[in-house]
Amino acid sequence: MFKRRTLIGAALAMTSSLALAQAWPAKPIRLVVTFPSGGAPDILARLFADKAQLGQPVVVENKPGAGGNIGADNVAKSPPDGYSLVMGTVGTHSINGALYSKMPYDMVKDFTPVAHVASAPNLLVVTNSLPVKNVAELIAYMKANPNKLSFGSPGIGTSVHVSGELFKSLTGTTMQHVPYKGRQFAIPDLVGGQIQVMFDNMPSALPMAKEGKIRALGQTTAKRSPAAPDVPTVAETVPGFEATTWFAVFAPAGTPRDIVMKVNAEMQRVFNLPDVQEKMKSLGLDPWISSPEDLAKLQAAEIVKWAKVVKDSGAKAD
Repeated sequence: MFKRRTLIGAALAMTSSLALAQAWPAKPIRLVVTFPSGGAPDILARLFADKAQLGQPVVVENKPGAGGNIGADNVAKSPPDGYSLVMGTVGTHSINGALYSKMPYDMVKDFTPVAHVASAPNLLVVTNSLPVKNVAELIAYMKANPNKLSFGSPGIGTSVHVSGELFKSLTGTTMQHVPYKGRQFAIPDLVGGQIQVMFDNMPSALPMAKEGKIRALGQTTAKRSPAAPDVPTVAETVPGFEATTWFAVFAPAGTPRDIVMKVNAEMQRVFNLPDVQEKMKSLGLDPWISSPEDLAKLQAAEIVKWAKVVKDSGAKAD
């Protein structure tokens, strides 16, 4: 009798899930961005929202705070019905678990991977008043002036933050971390000299560096981005330094497979449009629209990688 009830229950659940997938979408779909507007995750979310043709609008919601944990947790605890998605980052879905002693969500168990969207270097940028022109000069200045410099980030646990911690660890230098509630609060202080260093996402930092508002010293990826071929990598001066940031869409755990694949297919279409590809590449974003399975593999590898970086750097969020 128990076995029969179990089978009936499973059949009903499957039928309910199928019915949900067939009716979806019947209302607007939320795409939560875990940081304020203006940064790379926000840019990518709005590119998708503007072009998506799912039968209902995709509405971008910015829910910043706690290194992206607030927005990610909001989606983790939403019904798994396909109406709540999150533009996750390397921070929210790979780094924060190692930095925060108490996470409000499980980075793996509470989510269903949908698709990796893009990766990008962070750009090591400095305020124009700092008397350094390259990475070697920055290291020399920091060693001559211990703890004199401050580096900003859009929050603890972001790749921007951990890039700075990795830089300190590999160069044997010191500087103070100043976390902000978003990059739009950090950048004015960088321009004004209240903080002197930042490892900002390239899509955000490169336009400002080209305008001469800040100075770009290095890229954090192993190879130079085609978007900034004249900016050397940090690794050209600091062997072994690499910090790639990435962005990917996740749904709450238990979201029906049919819905996940519908979103994935639309992401494949939108992010492969020629004008969208051109926009992404001009900002230093490297597009790769993955399958859910490939995103899961990437996330698993990144969790292991960043746990070691965090441990070696001694960084903690609390």
